[in-house]
Amino acid sequence: MALLIFIFLLCFPIFIFYIFFPKNASSEFGFKSYPIVGSFPSLVINRHRFLDWTVETLSRCPTQTAIFRLPGKKQLIMTANPSNVEYMLKTKFESFPKGEQFTSVLEDFLGHGIFNSDGEMWWKQRKTASYEFSTKSLRDFVMSNVTVEINTRLVPVLVEAETTGKLIDLQDILERFAFDNICKLAFNVDSACLGDDGAAGINFMRAFETAATIISQRFRSVASCSWKIKKKLNIGSERVLRESIATVHKFADEIVRKRIDQGRSSDHKEDLLSRFISKEEMNSPEILRDIVISFILAGRDTTSSALSWFFWLLSMHPEVEDKILQELNSIRARTGKRIGEVYGFEHLKLMNYLHAAITESLRLYPPVPVDIKSCSEDNVLPDGTFVGKGWALTYNAFAMGRMESIWGKDCDRFDPERWIDETSGGFRGENPYKFPAFHAGPRMCVGKEMAYIQMKSIVAAVLERFVVEVPGQERPEILLSMTLRIRGGLFARVHERS
Repeated sequence: MALLIFIFLLCFPIFIFYIFFPKNASSEFGFKSYPIVGSFPSLVINRHRFLDWTVETLSRCPTQTAIFRLPGKKQLIMTANPSNVEYMLKTKFESFPKGEQFTSVLEDFLGHGIFNSDGEMWWKQRKTASYEFSTKSLRDFVMSNVTVEINTRLVPVLVEAETTGKLIDLQDILERFAFDNICKLAFNVDSACLGDDGAAGINFMRAFETAATIISQRFRSVASCSWKIKKKLNIGSERVLRESIATVHKFADEIVRKRIDQGRSSDHKEDLLSRFISKEEMNSPEILRDIVISFILAGRDTTSSALSWFFWLLSMHPEVEDKILQELNSIRARTGKRIGEVYGFEHLKLMNYLHAAITESLRLYPPVPVDIKSCSEDNVLPDGTFVGKGWALTYNAFAMGRMESIWGKDCDRFDPERWIDETSGGFRGENPYKFPAFHAGPRMCVGKEMAYIQMKSIVAAVLERFVVEVPGQERPEILLSMTLRIRGGLFARVHERS
């Protein structure tokens, strides 16, 4: 009760200023700001539609950059300007680290893993991961593992759904598939989450989702002290978070313990985790646990998020599905492969239109919609915006996909053709600072190729065998977690394709 009273007293001034002093608000095209409380009243009003609100705000700004004013001297800058994104992710990379303000919020969950570290700790993890992801052996392992997972688990699940006629949660199925895949690739562990004997993996997944959702809400708290007080008192959402993290840590610790116990036996394949264990400066159980959790986040949540939104978009655009099927039929005809035979890596490279369709979906629904940096010294962005030392700076990939200044008047339209070269008919990439779905600069996603292999393999296998019907025409409600998820899941019916 005392906590509720404290929060009420803390928030009461915000509503007083918002209601009684609206004329004192200033925006300069950006986020409205009020005396003393800054832009927090607007956040309170729009927190349930945060991403759409930021799109509307940034699109009104002359340079697609806005200041979110905070009480005190430090401010938050949000941008959807490609020049600014390149400046912070590449040109002045050292000036824009994650920063303690960001990493401290996620430390309970991600510890000092690659996605929550800076400097030497980040560089060492990046170097080790980059080497592993650049090997042909890993690519071959990805292909063989995806093939087995599709044939022995994904397809049987969809066949059963088609037989019974029941609605299935496609987002949940894709998350289980991606979880099994990353566990096998990175740690050589078969979690069997999509099978019948993956209870431990499923419990971990549920705890992981809960922890990711709650900890991401810390960033949208009106006052950071509110979640810190709940954490200190071990009550409310912070208590649930602590319990969920304990489950996550237990699962990750078990993976680490088993791998260390196995050692370097002659029949042991050297996977990503083994490479980190071999590095003396990174082989403490705590750091290894953080690495496991970080790569599960990268391998499970991002690809499943991307594919969930992709299948929803496809259900709204049957003409795109028809073109994908035409391309697949053409490749089958050229290679002599039968329906049911999973494509190889060389065949996946021929799927230009499918590659374009997935990329277009990523443009509109990037798995990581907003990324936050800290400014270590005074800077002036290319568009003239001043960023002070200690300020937060965030680029909004979700908004960038909806900026007319970047993508033209049809920026809101799902159109894979924008990624196809008119002359060659091949896939045409874009500047990563204009399309930062895989980040850019030194922190560019090392698993990009692996992600496309997995996504294209899944889409091709599903569409050739099944028709996926998603009821309803409205956009699913967005759930802002560590990644861009669909609240309540993506329910669909599957029918055998004649």
